[in-house]
Amino acid sequence: MPEWETVREFTLSNVERPATRTRNRIDWGPNAIRVPPGPRDDRVLEPCAYVGPDRTLYVDPSLTQLLCRVVPQSDHTWSVVDATNTELGTITRLPSTHPVLRPNWRITQPGRPEVLGRTEWLSGPPARLAAKAAGRLLVGVLDGLTGIGEGGGDQPVKARTLEWHAGGEVVMYSEGTNLITVKADWLDRRLAFAYCLIAT
Repeated sequence: MPEWETVREFTLSNVERPATRTRNRIDWGPNAIRVPPGPRDDRVLEPCAYVGPDRTLYVDPSLTQLLCRVVPQSDHTWSVVDATNTELGTITRLPSTHPVLRPNWRITQPGRPEVLGRTEWLSGPPARLAAKAAGRLLVGVLDGLTGIGEGGGDQPVKARTLEWHAGGEVVMYSEGTNLITVKADWLDRRLAFAYCLIAT
């Protein structure tokens, strides 16, 4: 079982072994935070934390050893606490001031700078934003910001990619809850895991 403290990439899923080019069957398992090591055509998604009821995570499949739980503080803010009820940090959904745009997110961790998660199109300095815009189509921009592609609102919504920044440092990337990539060693993984529980 991977050590949850140091995982770099993970997903929230109940798929243990996905279908690939060489294997057309999906193996299912308990809903868990899973790490995707190994070659793409023979990948096993190993659990490092198991999802329990009421937005909880456990380190064992029997759900007896609590890793953390999410506690609502308001309509838009949640505390993440450990097994001793010590607060690890908070996660806040920041409603957009524009009705078309999706909300941003904020993670606070004691003793660390505030981490802000924004749509990748809105992240970074102006020159970087211009470079991103030059390499993408308008449909992609609309889809990332609003979930509305050229097919309209009835089409499946593409997983939204967020860049999570603390000052000038990129701390994390998230593609919905399909793939989370942690870039900063200091980020408590339990906060990143908890974001998956809230964002689903």
